[in-house]
Amino acid sequence: MESIQQLNVSQLKSRLAQASDPPILLDVREGWEYNLCALSGSVHIPMGQIQARLNELDRNREIVVVCHHGMRSNQVAHYMAHQGYAKLYNLSGGIDAWAREIDQNMRTY
Repeated sequence: MESIQQLNVSQLKSRLAQASDPPILLDVREGWEYNLCALSGSVHIPMGQIQARLNELDRNREIVVVCHHGMRSNQVAHYMAHQGYAKLYNLSGGIDAWAREIDQNMRTY
C-alpha cells in the first residue's frame, strides 16, 4: 500500500493562510462529531458515505482528509488514491491536534 502524504496541523495552518487556492478540507467524521467542532469551510462527507459521494470532490484540487485523530482519514485517503485522486494529504493528529495546538477555543471530545 502506497503511503499517503501527512500534514501536521502547523503545516496545514500555514497552507491555509498563504493559499490563494486553498486545499479542500474533507472531514470524514460522523455527523455528531462534525456538529461538535469542525474546521471552517470544510466539506463534511462521513467515512461511510465516501464511496457513494466521491464524485462531489474535484480530482484536480489538493484535498486534506480530516478526522478525529488521523486514522479514519488515512484510510479514506488510501481509498481515494486507489480511485485516482493524486493530490491527497492526511491531517496527522486530526481535529484533536488542531484544537490542542492551533485553536484552543475549539471544542474537544
